[in-house]
Amino acid sequence: MEINEPKKDYNAPMHTAEHIINQTMVRMFGTKRSFSNHIERKKSKVDYHFERPLSEEEIVGLEREVNRVISANLDVKESFISREEAEKIVNTDKLPPEAGDLVRIISIGDYDLCPCIGVHVNNTSEIGRVRIISSDFDNDRNVLRIRYKRVLT
Repeated sequence: MEINEPKKDYNAPMHTAEHIINQTMVRMFGTKRSFSNHIERKKSKVDYHFERPLSEEEIVGLEREVNRVISANLDVKESFISREEAEKIVNTDKLPPEAGDLVRIISIGDYDLCPCIGVHVNNTSEIGRVRIISSDFDNDRNVLRIRYKRVLT
């Protein structure tokens, strides 16, 4: 059976980095994945429901951990599983009903597993390094925004 899954036209290295940032936020701060993002080649942003701004030390630690994962040269793979199976192992809340019964799952080594229709690198070694260029917090909405870019060295 051939699957013609639409893929968002994101920049593959930046989009794959977004997956790693999301999983790192989950692991370091117990938050959910970003509820909003904007992925571009030059710089990108991710928004999280959060209760406070990050300290400078936390931002440095987040960047360090993201780059540690990237430097592990993890393979990025796609697989297709039934929606029922997917609901048991990943959050499928963002999947619309019209997405059908077959869900595309992206895995980054054993670090991250997520349903996604975007484009990705084949290995994290293709990303380079990530630099967090700014972070701000909206007190009224309890939203933490993190902006990042790739640094090719």
